Amino acid sequence: MKISVIGCGYLGAVHAAAMAELGHEVVGIDVDTAKIESLSAGIPPFFEPGLPEILATAMASGRLRFSTDIADAAGATVHFVAVGTPQQYGGNAADLRFVDAAFEALAPHLTPGDVVVGKSTVPVGTAARLSETLASTAPGAILAWNPEFLREGFAVADTIKPDRLVYGVPDGEPGARATSALDRVYASAIEGGTPLVVTDYATAELVKVSANAFLATKISFINAMAEIAEVTGADVTALADAIGYDSRIGRRFLNAGVGFGGGCLPKDIRAFIARAEELGRGESVVFLKEVDQINLRRRQRVIDLLVELLGGQVNGKRIAVLGLAFKPHSDDVRDSPALDVAVQLRGLGAKVIATDPHAIANARRTHPQLTYADDANTALHDADAVVLVTEWPEYKALDPVQTAGRVRGQIIVDGRNSLDAAAWRSAGWTYRSLGRR
Repeated sequence: MKISVIGCGYLGAVHAAAMAELGHEVVGIDVDTAKIESLSAGIPPFFEPGLPEILATAMASGRLRFSTDIADAAGATVHFVAVGTPQQYGGNAADLRFVDAAFEALAPHLTPGDVVVGKSTVPVGTAARLSETLASTAPGAILAWNPEFLREGFAVADTIKPDRLVYGVPDGEPGARATSALDRVYASAIEGGTPLVVTDYATAELVKVSANAFLATKISFINAMAEIAEVTGADVTALADAIGYDSRIGRRFLNAGVGFGGGCLPKDIRAFIARAEELGRGESVVFLKEVDQINLRRRQRVIDLLVELLGGQVNGKRIAVLGLAFKPHSDDVRDSPALDVAVQLRGLGAKVIATDPHAIANARRTHPQLTYADDANTALHDADAVVLVTEWPEYKALDPVQTAGRVRGQIIVDGRNSLDAAAWRSAGWTYRSLGRR
């Protein structure tokens, strides 16, 4: 099929390359000239495992190209809109300017029968509004909503072999045509047994935000238990193991630590709260406000532990911060707990030396005041204390004895509960983590 992808950020670039990998003819379009030049050269503008490989093969095949001209979308029969929906400045609601602009720019290049597919995460009710707009600006075009469920670090696999597909389509014959078109797009996944849910616009929109809200709630729940564990002497990791054996609960996402971040969960739950309040049902999701607050408290708890271990203040102390990305296998520093901890420690007067395998460039753009080290060994040199805040495999694999020879003070705060506490303590370290004895 001929496909256009409007918006070539994280979601759009991965989607465009994956669709070409599946055999479709794809054009990716974005207004950012530098981004398009990078992608056209086969260089992803962000770190995502597996993306360079499929981008290279798709470009070499001739099935994938990129452009800054929206007119190049003409001729495609399915158009995916994958632009960002950031949090509004000064508020919690989603900023839909980029979505609206994409639809406005695309409309003149649509022909009757074309299917426009929203993939951006939007407040419930957005698709219905855009469908009405499309009916007047591009008569005969059909709108569908196909939310994404990508995990950063696994986005390529999640696109090519998703764990489920959701189509939000209109009633009647237009909905049947949209469903048929999407079935052709995702033929390989459907043939492979991927579950498919065909539903209405509102449900499709809610699937995405409710999934993120549930995950955020599960993470904040175990972090709330960590707060209780710390004052009772309980071990939150053992607690998570025990309750995780219950099949109704499950062990995944029950890892206590410094909390969640990134470009999705924090802003999506805040936008969900804002939309529910607009609909007069704010009380239905009021618990998400506490989910957000618990998450933010864990960042402060890491700082408080470090201050405590350093005798009450960190001013002038050299602190090695291991990790800047909000999660491993990503260079995304949006709302990153790791970067937030580094910035706050510097604000307290610490001499912060921060490192990350892939996120230094992005962190430096937003916080040039920090000092960055290219590798962990450099960051650890003569450190008075160490904070692990992104659980990259190379940090989890650090040898406590060898690491002791690089630092000035054997103090470590494990903000991800990812290290072997007994091994570090036996090597002479003062080890603290979140919710563990």
